[in-house]
Amino acid sequence: MKRVGVALILFLAFCGIADSAYLAQHEMSGTPLLCDINNLSGCNIVAASPYSHFFGVSLAEFGVLFYGAVFVLAAFELFIFDRVLRRVLQAISVIGVLASLYFIAVQIFFIKALCIYCLASASVALLIFILSTLIEPIRKARVQEPPVSPPQLSMPPAA
Repeated sequence: MKRVGVALILFLAFCGIADSAYLAQHEMSGTPLLCDINNLSGCNIVAASPYSHFFGVSLAEFGVLFYGAVFVLAAFELFIFDRVLRRVLQAISVIGVLASLYFIAVQIFFIKALCIYCLASASVALLIFILSTLIEPIRKARVQEPPVSPPQLSMPPAA
């Protein structure tokens, strides 16, 4: 079951790379994004906002790096299957979920427009986090030990 979870993470990371690369390619070329799905047509508004860059680097490029790192870790995990790799995967997925929540809040409260590609990326990050938690639970269930009875003291025979 753990291998299936890791394979799903690998697939989701590939989907995240494709989504982020699409956004980054359109940002670099300056062409408008195609997005009019269920009245979520704010992709170009979000992409053109000052919030779409961090230290001069497009958030889409950070997305490619994030999902690329997750993809590499998941690929290593398929062959090595190491607990440390699973923990690093969990830590990175937590960062991805927290960043996604922040970016969605910025879209809602500051930009006042939603981007379907950003919501898809946030969903992928959340699914990766859920799967990484399922393949390596954060807390292991403790095995219930039977209660230890106090040692019986024997009294010396009465003289």
